[in-house]
Amino acid sequence: MAFRDQFPVLQSIAYLNAGTDGPIPLAAAETARAELDAQLSEGRLHAHFARRHDLAAGLREGYARVMHAAPEHVAVTSGTSAGLGAVLAGMDIGPADEIVTSDAEHPGLIGPLIGARHRGATIKAVPFAELANAVTAKTTLVAASHVSWITGELAPAELAEVPVPVILDGAQGSGAVRVDVGELNCAAYAAAGQKWLCGADGTGMLYLDPELGERVRTVNPTYFSFEDTSLGLQSPLKSVASRFDLPLPREAVALSAAALEVLEAEGLDAIITRAADLADRFATALADAGYTVAPRGRSTLIAFEVDEPEAKREQLLERGVAVRDLPGTPYLRASVGAWNDESDLDRLLEALEP
Repeated sequence: MAFRDQFPVLQSIAYLNAGTDGPIPLAAAETARAELDAQLSEGRLHAHFARRHDLAAGLREGYARVMHAAPEHVAVTSGTSAGLGAVLAGMDIGPADEIVTSDAEHPGLIGPLIGARHRGATIKAVPFAELANAVTAKTTLVAASHVSWITGELAPAELAEVPVPVILDGAQGSGAVRVDVGELNCAAYAAAGQKWLCGADGTGMLYLDPELGERVRTVNPTYFSFEDTSLGLQSPLKSVASRFDLPLPREAVALSAAALEVLEAEGLDAIITRAADLADRFATALADAGYTVAPRGRSTLIAFEVDEPEAKREQLLERGVAVRDLPGTPYLRASVGAWNDESDLDRLLEALEP
């Protein structure tokens, strides 16, 4: 089966919304149904929980491959926001801290930053391109997007050289651009399973460098956080990243693992390159058609200006094209994946006509 054919939604619409939720591969949906059917017929007994454990272990290994990290440094979470929140809430942040961030962050990071500010930290917001330059002797931490959720710009490469820990929001990174936490030299990287990796809503990943991990308390331990749950109040927490694991539904984990298998069978590096090439063509075609395209990097997002973006989004959907508007901006955002092709570009351009 051709790669595009594995995403049934593309038969009916030009799906350009992976920056919110990726298209689900047929094999992933079938896998999730099988896991639900097993629970329906067999009940949820000891074997059910063992199955959940095994599936989560496999997904952890898959997410580790995506981020070029060791599995023991990866937690399986419910999404980008959960990972960012766990790290920032668990750090000893107070009035002596200055956190550098950008002035165009997603609410998933803004929320934890507000929490840090409530604890006395100074939050210094600067233009996205100035993140590395904004680090001074007063700065103790950088927390920002790897890929801007608005424009598709990539964080400055110089962030890998700053002398303070860097926490990256990878919601628009994992599965869309190459992610190597070693090359990025980041202390933490939180990302989503449902976007560019085409997995289930409510799945995600957190890479945590062991050195930073020693500074991050487990603020909200779950059953999965313990080394041994039989010791009551003396039960020790794990020392590795999996202490931040969250109890996810069996069928959701199975869906995300199966979706990742589909992507890896095609070749994740090839998918990333193909999607970026196609996104470049989309951006050029939109500019040639007279639309103002926001400055962007070598990514899979294209933001372009229209009048009344929310109304235009609904109009496009009626014409068989799925994009999203970005509240508070003049932009519609097209998210281009390797499952798209030139026919989706043609359909977008045609649908944009009055």
